[in-house]
Amino acid sequence: MTHLRRCLELAAEALKDGDGPFGSVLADRDGNALQEDRNRETSTGDPTAHPEFALARWAGVHLDPETRAGATIYTSGEHCPMCSAAQGWSGVGRVVYIASSAQLTEWRAGWGADESPVRALPIQEVAPAIEVVGPVSELVDEIRTLHRTAAGA
Repeated sequence: MTHLRRCLELAAEALKDGDGPFGSVLADRDGNALQEDRNRETSTGDPTAHPEFALARWAGVHLDPETRAGATIYTSGEHCPMCSAAQGWSGVGRVVYIASSAQLTEWRAGWGADESPVRALPIQEVAPAIEVVGPVSELVDEIRTLHRTAAGA
């Protein structure tokens, strides 16, 4: 739960800087945090600056295949298809997310927010070898509040 709470802190930091509220932590098999990042789409002008994508790339460059296979990306929201593919290609073996893409899509529609330019797909539809855990119901209300703020609702 420690890594997921850090994801919430990173998501709040992203929101404060004008980015979408997403944060992620990469941890090794023993639960040691190796790297973290937050959404930077707006602040960098790069619509692909998602934290999950950045962590998958970092793992691919800095970790050997065995370490990647035992690692986990903890994240505030289920990956988009781009980030799912990045994690699949990198070989990071597991993801734990707070809120699902389906939940986020439903919330945003209810608030009248713009739709995503990319279809929400479950991670395993894009990268079937990744072990997926989520949503984590104990923290869903906290991330929902951040997304509601981001949507101006």
